[in-house]
Amino acid sequence: MIPSYDQIQTLWNTHALPQNKQKHCRLVAQTALWFARQLVQKNLTLSIDTRLLEAAALVHDIDKMAQKKSNEHHPDAAVRILRESGYDEVADLVRTHPLHAILDQSITPKTWEQKLLYLSDKMVKYTIITVDARFALWSRENLPEQVLHEMNAAYPKVKALEKEICTAINVLPRDVARLANKEETSTMMLSLKGGTL
Repeated sequence: MIPSYDQIQTLWNTHALPQNKQKHCRLVAQTALWFARQLVQKNLTLSIDTRLLEAAALVHDIDKMAQKKSNEHHPDAAVRILRESGYDEVADLVRTHPLHAILDQSITPKTWEQKLLYLSDKMVKYTIITVDARFALWSRENLPEQVLHEMNAAYPKVKALEKEICTAINVLPRDVARLANKEETSTMMLSLKGGTL
């Protein structure tokens, strides 16, 4: 089952997702949907489940403030919360979005929905930026050595994914923010509110 926008807002409230994280999730959804539209326009036979993609983007960080069980890390708790709420399909997609997923063959993004969620998350902080800018922000944080190692290992693979998708839609990564923001906000999130994309 895919949650409606109202159900997503209930999840946000229930799990105390902070406003800045809600903004991040909305921008990840906006970016992912923009990528999806561009890909489908370039290849009319391509099928991307935009309802699933949008829902997963809106809840991919649902566990940021949630109580985690022992040995649970992000996004393990998000996957559990979503499964407990009956959103297994969304949970499966959310499972593939953390930075380390691209280094793990069992959860590396393979489908278009997985790739678009993953890349969009790596191109958004609280604005839409490039992969390079996002990694630069991370490098300025006081991150544990293991996370820095993971980040350095993931970087070339994330850049390859950025190149794959941007090449497929004939757009430079530096132009994504301008073009994605150009679309009216009112066209975003229509699929979960009952509209069409």
